[in-house]
Amino acid sequence: MADKTSEARSEAITIRAVTKTYAEGTSGTLALDGVDLAVQRGEVMLLMGPSGSGKTTLLSIMGCILRPTSGQVVLSGNDVTAMSEKSLPALRLKHIGFVFQGFNLFPTLTAGENVELSLKLKGLNRTAAKSEARRLLSLVSLDGKYDAFPADLSGGQKQRVAIARAVAGSPETILADEPTAALDSHTGRSVVEMMSMLAHKENRAVVIVTHDNRLVDYADRIVRIEDGRVASAA
Repeated sequence: MADKTSEARSEAITIRAVTKTYAEGTSGTLALDGVDLAVQRGEVMLLMGPSGSGKTTLLSIMGCILRPTSGQVVLSGNDVTAMSEKSLPALRLKHIGFVFQGFNLFPTLTAGENVELSLKLKGLNRTAAKSEARRLLSLVSLDGKYDAFPADLSGGQKQRVAIARAVAGSPETILADEPTAALDSHTGRSVVEMMSMLAHKENRAVVIVTHDNRLVDYADRIVRIEDGRVASAA
């Protein structure tokens, strides 16, 4: 386990008594059942558990992609459950960065342009976005890949571009869904080291859904989800 920092942390996301039921005809499937959880800035939290346990559903609720059936979600001081649907995209854009297993890069844009696009959506002009995109690619050790297209990048390089895009605009929270699943052990380790750096040096909250036991040593906290409930948190 990673060493805890002595620095006081603040909650980036608070989940209170959250349930989620997926409707199926006249019945439904209970995906989350009374989950209570607080995500702190400056920590790497792993969400682990069997397939179908509710991990990705919980991550999606944290990221305001899904709404809970009941309970409360507070993101960076905003009570998400009290907000209208049309206000959520702006909240996500400001406070959340997403990293996906499949990278989700635009194939017709260069690495730099993929990062620039996120910055432009957050209000930066073209010149400022280009300068910041170069800085962020340098942060993830891709200084020379600004003009490279995704097809010309390795899996690890694509994931690093995805991380640079996720942290564009300095969101408080990074949410990652199986970010190392498609990577070899060396590349996966370098990616999670990068995410650990973002948590510990830039005071971001980093939440990673994973089945990859190689990531355990990088975690400040491991939350195990079983049958839609928090089975353990340490």
